[in-house]
Amino acid sequence: MSDLGKPVWHDLTVPDAPGVRAFYEKVVGWTFEPHPMGGYDDYSMKAADGTVVTGVCHARGTNADVPPQWLIYFKVMSVADAARACAASGGRVIDGPRQMGGVDFCVVQDPAGAVCALVSDPEPA
Repeated sequence: MSDLGKPVWHDLTVPDAPGVRAFYEKVVGWTFEPHPMGGYDDYSMKAADGTVVTGVCHARGTNADVPPQWLIYFKVMSVADAARACAASGGRVIDGPRQMGGVDFCVVQDPAGAVCALVSDPEPA
């Protein structure tokens, strides 16, 4: 079964990842596992059963342009093609396309202002 067109992940990228992580620990009851990023940690957030349910990330480095909101990721066939279609259809590419965690990735904004991320398998070089 293909995941094309389906939500496949969501996370939150913010300037104060430890503070926001602690907020969701207290409010939602999540626990966390640090994800080393070379000089700082991002966080995998876990439900009570230990399942990783989301990420809380620092708005640093390659994530500096990612907006501070819950970001849903949709699987597409080609991030590059989808980014071109976004721009041609009245949207705006906010970040990328680029590689992130072994996938192609970009953040787009639709004509109404809503933001989402697009991911695809890496395209051959």
